[in-house]
Amino acid sequence: MQQQGYITKTQDQKAEKEVLNYRKISNNIEAPHFVLYIKDLLITMYGEQLVENGGLKVITSLDSNVQDFAQDAVASEVDALPTYYHVTNGAALVTTPATGEILAMVGSKDYFDAKIAGNVNITTSLRQPGSSIKPINYALGLINKYNAATTFIDQPICFLIRRKELLPLNYDGKWHGLVQLRYALGNSLNIPAVKMLKLNGVESMVATASAMGITTFTDPQRYGLSLTLGGAEVKMVDMATAFAVFANYGYRINLHPILKVTDKNGKVLQQYNPLPSSIFGKKAIPEGVAYIISDILADNNARLLEFGDNSQLKLPGQTVSVKTGTTNDFRDNWTIVILLHF
Repeated sequence: MQQQGYITKTQDQKAEKEVLNYRKISNNIEAPHFVLYIKDLLITMYGEQLVENGGLKVITSLDSNVQDFAQDAVASEVDALPTYYHVTNGAALVTTPATGEILAMVGSKDYFDAKIAGNVNITTSLRQPGSSIKPINYALGLINKYNAATTFIDQPICFLIRRKELLPLNYDGKWHGLVQLRYALGNSLNIPAVKMLKLNGVESMVATASAMGITTFTDPQRYGLSLTLGGAEVKMVDMATAFAVFANYGYRINLHPILKVTDKNGKVLQQYNPLPSSIFGKKAIPEGVAYIISDILADNNARLLEFGDNSQLKLPGQTVSVKTGTTNDFRDNWTIVILLHF
């Protein structure tokens, strides 16, 4: 500003010496991660000037009761874990698959806790998905005419990819011999998943994942067979879109957290009227494929080997499809749940 003549040298020197005091966001703001997420979306649509000073009235899909429950659940579950797990943070996202509405977004255990970088929204951040990405790979396998009874040999194997060795190991460190696709996915066995991807092709999996809503898989040349084990980063909001495809019988419904926006004069700038997915959604995978994957993930018998008969993945009185994921360094753990109505 001094160089361009807006201020004098004296004013410049005075400004440099001035101590800046930053005001923290008040901790009485509700659903702060969601609020700032919505603000970013609005700025993308209308520009910062209108969002900051335009007097917009915004109605969102957030359900305050679900949001409060999810926030309390994340905080209490993280605090309840033994300290030797070294778990300090968590996140949760609750959506309505058929419409894409976000009912709850908990980006961290506590937005205002600087020790855990609580203001970072984990639901929109890049994270490795671990095995939670496998259903997309197996969905592609079904599209390629394999089926739930297709048999894989689960035994030690080494893949040579671009002069690098990939020696996948199962989570339990064991080998299970002949395994049908249903049980390979249900128990999240790694070796059958890598073999499935080798048959499908990395490029085809990237294309399928992108069609289902994963926006972070770009150049297929960047990835190898470890893609099916969580070797490429994703966003939780994208995973919600992709898994909703299974719930929606193959239709992709993008997230729609903004229901209505009006300006200061009451003019409606946008309004979302949810319709059945088959009317306004885009078909990403065949409905039969979506049904079979959902059925496998809801089959408690298909995951007995790794999870047992009465694991926390079994919800009495509810039909739910569930997939977990754990990264190589155990830094991130995922649980994705779809409430089904067959």
